Amino acid sequence: MAKLYFKYGAMGSSKTANALITKFNYEERGMKVWLIKPSIDDRDGADVVRSRIGLEARAQVIRPEVDLFEEFLRHGDCHVVITDECQFFTAEQIDQLRRIVDELSIPVLCFGLRTDFLTRLFEGSRRLFEVADSITEIKTICACGKKAIVNARIDGNGRVVTAGGQILIGGNDSYVAMCHTCWKKAIAEE
Repeated sequence: MAKLYFKYGAMGSSKTANALITKFNYEERGMKVWLIKPSIDDRDGADVVRSRIGLEARAQVIRPEVDLFEEFLRHGDCHVVITDECQFFTAEQIDQLRRIVDELSIPVLCFGLRTDFLTRLFEGSRRLFEVADSITEIKTICACGKKAIVNARIDGNGRVVTAGGQILIGGNDSYVAMCHTCWKKAIAEE
């Protein structure tokens, strides 16, 4: 039975590595994978999904106006859909992924962030929490050793930032995973 999976975690929790390992596992068994990512995430190249540990693969870039159900039909021989950075998909696109599961019995595995740097849900993540069959947290730790749940945005001097737009594409130079206690303490110190 096909399901819609949401596997989320803070920055640095190996979400992308997990997505690419999952892709490899399907392909090793002779199955075709449709790997996709939102167009807004272009930090590693427009059509590249790359993990911090060096795994990478080509992916189809999806713009916000693309109907994922219709686009999937053009790839009709795929056995599974794997998405990276799913938090950047629109709510409508998440519903289209849900439709792939429901109407075509194709599993869809979504990997991404739960919240932004101010601990607010992204649109795609919110919709996945509402409609996913399976929700799994991929855990990582704060520098203090506690579980990290905040994607703290930092400036060039390593100070925590609390103003700005919801989306700023970046890696370790722009974000650090923190527990809520350390994040609040860092904000208070600013």
